[in-house]
Amino acid sequence: MQISAGQRLSPVAIGLLLLASTGIAAAWALLSLVTGRQCSWMALVAAADAIVVLRLLRVRPGMVRAGTAWAATALSVALANWWIAAGQIGRSLGLMPWDSSLRLGPDYAWTLASLANHPGDFAWIAAALLLAAIAGR
Repeated sequence: MQISAGQRLSPVAIGLLLLASTGIAAAWALLSLVTGRQCSWMALVAAADAIVVLRLLRVRPGMVRAGTAWAATALSVALANWWIAAGQIGRSLGLMPWDSSLRLGPDYAWTLASLANHPGDFAWIAAALLLAAIAGR
């Protein structure tokens, strides 16, 4: 399944990459909810996961792979932060994390994520996005 610069990712490749991004975000959220910390260093794991998956799918090096690795990492970061916020709020309301994640609105999730993440957390996330873009080439 070789992909050249002018081609698009196949639906199978997109599905596998979405599955990998969702899986690493779930592991990150679980780790964060268990430890009570944001665990933003997991963003680097998400970037490495996206890079490995794209290489296993034999996506050719270039801007398509770099952009896709960056987008997959950004998706993992967004999902993990959403699920962490939902888990924290759900715990206080007596809801399971998956129930509260469906009820959490984007504005409230953004507010909670911006309050929970400190400059060090943003540095981990920025480093992960940079790693995904550079190593994804």
